Amino acid sequence: MKHLLLLSTGGTIASMPTKNGLAPAADAQTLLSYIPQIEQLCHITTQEVFNIDSTNLQPEHWLILAQRIQENYHRYDGFLVTHGTDTMAYTAAALSYLIQNPQKPIILTGSQKPIFDTITDAKKNLVDSIHFACKEGVCGVYVVFDGKAILGTRARKVRSKSYSAFESINYPIAAFIDEKRILRYVDTELSPAEVHFYNKLDPKVFLLKLIPGIEPQILHYIAQHYDAIVIESYGVGGIPFHNDRNFLQELEILSQQGKLVVITTQVMLEGSDAETYEVGARAIQQYNALQAYDMTVEAAVVKLMWILGQTRDLSEMQTLFYRPIHHDLLL
Repeated sequence: MKHLLLLSTGGTIASMPTKNGLAPAADAQTLLSYIPQIEQLCHITTQEVFNIDSTNLQPEHWLILAQRIQENYHRYDGFLVTHGTDTMAYTAAALSYLIQNPQKPIILTGSQKPIFDTITDAKKNLVDSIHFACKEGVCGVYVVFDGKAILGTRARKVRSKSYSAFESINYPIAAFIDEKRILRYVDTELSPAEVHFYNKLDPKVFLLKLIPGIEPQILHYIAQHYDAIVIESYGVGGIPFHNDRNFLQELEILSQQGKLVVITTQVMLEGSDAETYEVGARAIQQYNALQAYDMTVEAAVVKLMWILGQTRDLSEMQTLFYRPIHHDLLL
């Protein structure tokens, strides 16, 4: 019988009503008390790491979670993290970069309704996560939600209220979970490399979403406070340069300053291909700009935080950004 460690962080799954709306209250042991049937499946030890709304989770919290898993890595067969849905995709991406080549499952889950509610998705998601964590051969970071297992670098919250809150972006669902039945579509092969934990992130990454009328001078301010900039561009990766609103001039300045720019797209599916059109090709070919291709915005942003924590050499940063990690990028 496998032995899992459940790390609770708060979120909707643990929330109760207050005069100011729902707020996290339940600890990990309380959550487990609602699913006594899993006692026949595995042993679970619990630790409360935080008890906050995931809106309040920051990169510093990701480091603490990764450290907690590192401290207990050799004591357990797998790890569960209960988490609020709003920033779960960011945390899943962060753990994918902070814990590379794990030989064990690291599963994040939560719910759209508190576990205390009469009608809730919390119990199913928690039970599904435990079943998936106990499945032989499962390793790596996943989000398990509404009967689906999604790679940690591919998850995105796409619905704000429905139970089917998460989808896998530009990559197949790893598995479908129906009670005890698990149908795996993507097998994560065990890496011959040893698990490697990282303990540094630099959150000096800015995400700028383009809209018609935006002034390129905004990049002056951003560059004063951030070391890497992700630009959510149009279509397959278009950067405006017509008339006075010429972003290419600003990209040239950023390149001179040694800032790293990554071009992604506002379009959720199919990714960027910036060199298709002149509006993207000039940015990629002439300036210090990379593109995210099929990566999610969440993964691109967090990967840059991880990279900035490792190096400031632009050549090394580019190499690391284009190195696929836990299937975050198809090249």
